[in-house]
Amino acid sequence: MKALFRKPLLIFPLILCAACASGPYAHVDKPVAAGNFRQGIGVLENEKYSLYQSQDKVLYYLDKGMLSHYAGAYSESITLLQSAEQGIQAAFTKSVTMEIGSYIVNDMAQEYAGEDYEDIYIKAFNALNYYHKGELESALVEIRGMSLKLDGLAAKYAGLIADMQEEARKNGAPVADSKAATAFSNSALGCYLSMLFYRGTGDPNAEVDWRNLRRAFTDAPAVYNFPVPSTVEDELEMPEGKARLNIVGFSGLSPVKEERVVRVPLPSGWIKIALPVLVSRPSAVHSIELVFENGDRHPLELLENIEAIARETFKAKESLIYTKSVIRAAIKGAIASAMSETAREVDDAVASLVIGLFGLGAQIFAEASEQADLRISRYFPAKAYVTGITLDPGIYSFSINYYDRHERLIESFPFENVRVDEHTLNLKEAICVK
Repeated sequence: MKALFRKPLLIFPLILCAACASGPYAHVDKPVAAGNFRQGIGVLENEKYSLYQSQDKVLYYLDKGMLSHYAGAYSESITLLQSAEQGIQAAFTKSVTMEIGSYIVNDMAQEYAGEDYEDIYIKAFNALNYYHKGELESALVEIRGMSLKLDGLAAKYAGLIADMQEEARKNGAPVADSKAATAFSNSALGCYLSMLFYRGTGDPNAEVDWRNLRRAFTDAPAVYNFPVPSTVEDELEMPEGKARLNIVGFSGLSPVKEERVVRVPLPSGWIKIALPVLVSRPSAVHSIELVFENGDRHPLELLENIEAIARETFKAKESLIYTKSVIRAAIKGAIASAMSETAREVDDAVASLVIGLFGLGAQIFAEASEQADLRISRYFPAKAYVTGITLDPGIYSFSINYYDRHERLIESFPFENVRVDEHTLNLKEAICVK
């Protein structure tokens, strides 16, 4: 604290830089909403220097990686999402070893370390990327990595939060009592994909994932507050001479962040802290249907509410964000109070005036610079729906149709002359972000 007080002029420029926000995504969102993902990627590339700061590389990789997946550029998506994953790990490792003094500026001055749900679903979408490239074994490697990340999620922040709470006590800041628990530790989507990939390679582990999928619903009813899709029951019961067609339909877009400002009382007064909260982005999609050329129709059923999981996993991080914000605000408030007190004690009128002005400036900067870190990727879907149909092997044409709540068609994805073979995985995917 004394070291910070001695160099107040070095602090204020850092605070000002940290307060700079990223540019708007409106020009990218417009073609994306229309389903023109390649055009969206082009706009994102043209505007990337206004959308992403140097500490936002992970965001850039996530956004472009997801749009590349939707555009069918699977090799590029793999490279980008792997770069995002490596960046998340490096930024988190750096944050673990970082001294508390580094938090004097707001969090946007630090490298973006990703949200937990982003880190988890990178694996699911890279698994799909590999599947579309015909590399089932690599797809399984990604899904196993997803499971490992889920296993470590509950304990990820425990040590960090304990350290931050101790630092808060040292600085006289209020401490939030939290164990950073999350009720989410098993992804139904991850289990579903793993089951299909294992089934496609003839591996009996498919049955393990079939059971784990059902267990995901039992273990986290707050997240899975809807029934297991009915077609899951028949996924491993393949009659001889028959084939299975599986559909995954993604809809909507994952939450974004907004700032919520709260005031926290301290012995010396009040301090402002700004916290990020997740907010939903509305979707017009109410139902999805698989429609064959002959008129047969099969509804897709909800398997994973990715938005709900984003909120659930964010809970584990909230206590860390709150405690860190309180410490940062308390330090800034202490600097302003110390300057004001020094100004009253100095005999020289000019020096007192100068120090007093610095104290006033410190108060103003403490208020203005406290901003929530609103960075988050924009192009993960909000929900995942599935269905599975047992068919005679052959060539089929069908569409995946998205409807609003009035059963009006929003978007249709046609698939012409698709070969559905036995003893292999026949998986098709669609996305409507409207």
